[in-house]
Amino acid sequence: MSFNPDNEMEEPLTFGSSIAVPNVQEMVKNNPLEVPQRYIRSTEEMEKVNYLTHLSSQIPVLDFALLSSGNSLELLKLDKACKDWGFFQLVNHGIEKEVLQRMKEATTKFFDLPIEEKEKYAMPPNDVHGYGHAYVVSEDQILDWSDLMFLLIYPTRCRRLQCWPKTPKGFNEIIEAYSREVNRVSRELLSTLSAIMGMENHVLHELHKEIIQGLRMNYYPPCITPENVLGVSPHSDSGTITLLLQNDDVCGLEIRHKGGWVPVVPKSDALVVNVGDILEIWSNGKYKSIEHRVVTNKNRERISYATFISPWDDVEVEPLDHMVDAENPKLYKKVIFGEYLRQSLQRKMEGKAHTDVARIK
Repeated sequence: MSFNPDNEMEEPLTFGSSIAVPNVQEMVKNNPLEVPQRYIRSTEEMEKVNYLTHLSSQIPVLDFALLSSGNSLELLKLDKACKDWGFFQLVNHGIEKEVLQRMKEATTKFFDLPIEEKEKYAMPPNDVHGYGHAYVVSEDQILDWSDLMFLLIYPTRCRRLQCWPKTPKGFNEIIEAYSREVNRVSRELLSTLSAIMGMENHVLHELHKEIIQGLRMNYYPPCITPENVLGVSPHSDSGTITLLLQNDDVCGLEIRHKGGWVPVVPKSDALVVNVGDILEIWSNGKYKSIEHRVVTNKNRERISYATFISPWDDVEVEPLDHMVDAENPKLYKKVIFGEYLRQSLQRKMEGKAHTDVARIK
């Protein structure tokens, strides 16, 4: 779909579809002692994991206020974080604690609603807006131990308001307040990323044409045998950057680093930021979109709040000229973002396999 400068939608902005599967939260509620075969991972897949828990404390922590002020040391830390880890925790971002807390409380209330109420906002057969599951593309694939609610936030004209929950009371306004603040942070981060890539601050904004911002609220029920399931399969994110709010006291997110998995221990009120595929392509691989996954636990539910920042649908993405030279040959061919995103959504999550379409063989 093309970008219309008059801000009029000629057709809906859709992202593909996902096969309807059972609600995991309801399944656990009805029979907490059973894990259906379709969710169980192979012994080989679960045992070959190399846990690197001792590296958790080394995941970079960056100060948003210092980045925004152009602090040279903090900018160097950002550059190194994007190159070496593809992930960092962002503190001092200026989002009021009350806004974060209200978002967490309202989302918890939503997922606690009766299934009949939540299914009023179920994903339609031809799209992934609303309540349900994503990346379910075949009847025999192993399923993730999670449910989700996905909403397109910006541009506002692209919202599917029929998918926005009317309960709990005020939830829409809370989502709006939270997303507006995350949008502010993400725009400043794009400016800072432009600077460390050797460009004027506005360049990454302009490359997006118009920023698409989506919000996915993820619910991970407890599992009687957490060693046999995954909350989310290993994958990298298809967009530019992702900003994630975690629960303060429940671990689950793990990132691939040095051949193993490193838990991202929640840091109170911090946002976890990660590089997406599009930033990797623009930087010609200097910055890496990293595989990550989610594990579950036996006793606690976990909710997370992922905001995805992406270019407009018809933006052509390829390595920027100044990121390519004799020592750094071009690694990626030109892709149209909307097509790239849809092909990634129409396959099960398998690490970074979906990025093959962009790689120069």
